[in-house]
Amino acid sequence: MSEHSNNSNQDSVISVRAMDIITSILFLVFSLVVMIGSIKLGASWGSDGPEAGYFPFYISLIILLSSTVTLYQAAIVNKKKKTESFVDKEPFKQVMAVLFPAIVFVLGVQLIGIYVSSALYIAIFMVWLGKYSIWKAVAVSIGVSAALYLMFEFWFQVPLPHGSWINPLEFIGVN
Repeated sequence: MSEHSNNSNQDSVISVRAMDIITSILFLVFSLVVMIGSIKLGASWGSDGPEAGYFPFYISLIILLSSTVTLYQAAIVNKKKKTESFVDKEPFKQVMAVLFPAIVFVLGVQLIGIYVSSALYIAIFMVWLGKYSIWKAVAVSIGVSAALYLMFEFWFQVPLPHGSWINPLEFIGVN
């Protein structure tokens, strides 16, 4: 990144300081949850050695302390980072252009199965982001999905998700 884009606040989605605060709070919450779970399991030294929650408790304690220091530094000490950009709008849009379809793909795997979801995901990305022609995208996506099906279902005999709502491949005998 250039100096200009790192310090300009005009196209910034969020500042470094805000991300530091958000991240440290999330890690504080995570460490507290792990510590409470570790205490329930037993976080002390038993007669035969450490109990099940011993190591997770102390690791989460280290995370808690580190997050507290980070939160203090971000909120109190480093106020100059308020103007420093964490991510600008254009790179953020590019990340979201990949993240949202990936989330839809994961949901699609659960609902219509991995083979159909993969074919749709590959084809859409090839046409939308890769600027390939539709016939190439369809050929590659169907080829990849067919290869996955043959590899996992027949050769390895490991069934992958076929969909919980509907199974679009039922018409060819895939249960």
